[in-house]
Amino acid sequence: MKTKLLFTCSMLAGLFLFISSTPQNLPLVENDAFQVGEKLRYRITYGFMDAGEAILELKSTSKKGNGRELIHAVGIGRTLGGFNSFYKVEDRYETYLDKKGIFPWFFVRRVDEGGYKIKQDYYFNHDKLKVDNGSGKTFKVPVGVQDMISSFYYARTLKMNGAKKGKIFEFPCFMDDELYKLKIKYVGDEEIKIRKGKFKCHKFVPVVQTGRYFKSEEDVNFWVTSDKNKIPVLVRAKIPVGIVKMHLVEWSGLKNELSSKQ
Repeated sequence: MKTKLLFTCSMLAGLFLFISSTPQNLPLVENDAFQVGEKLRYRITYGFMDAGEAILELKSTSKKGNGRELIHAVGIGRTLGGFNSFYKVEDRYETYLDKKGIFPWFFVRRVDEGGYKIKQDYYFNHDKLKVDNGSGKTFKVPVGVQDMISSFYYARTLKMNGAKKGKIFEFPCFMDDELYKLKIKYVGDEEIKIRKGKFKCHKFVPVVQTGRYFKSEEDVNFWVTSDKNKIPVLVRAKIPVGIVKMHLVEWSGLKNELSSKQ
């Protein structure tokens, strides 16, 4: 009897330790906006000149995050033409998204901008509520925290049903060894025209935070298709030396019909 009691207690203790060390509240996100195979290409313009391009692509992967299925998101940014002669940019970002929760488990950043280089490898331990920056430092974060690239995709899962002008969406983001609240404000619907035609869009502005580069909400505007894909088609940013725009020029592998295109 004593042996059975000890065995039972040991089993219960082991089960308790297993349960307490296993994440019980990982977010689940309903994703109707994108799928593996999606590829978006943007052209970046300064004034009337094409200065660069950005490509965002979703790929399948056998890599796992704590045993969970992932989506491999890759973002490429580079300068074009004459801009390479005086300020060449070759940036690569990668994130491995939790397929069910749309949050990152691994983040890779390789930046080379005019000789200025950044190398980051973040490991998101959502089960321990920590981020390891790959350089010997860990940071406490909330479960489901986003990175620079995962934020782009997570934001597309936000529900716009019944949203009123002025509504603010926010979620935690970890970048450059810092945790902060990423906030975007819905300011209404507009029809916009870019090279690829006219689109019905939701318009947003970031809610500017103290110490950030942009000082006014009007410094940055972005327009997202009002269909299920919720693709950013235009970003307009005011910088000290002029206006920079990033507009959609090519797309493929969309999950839904691009019904917002007129």
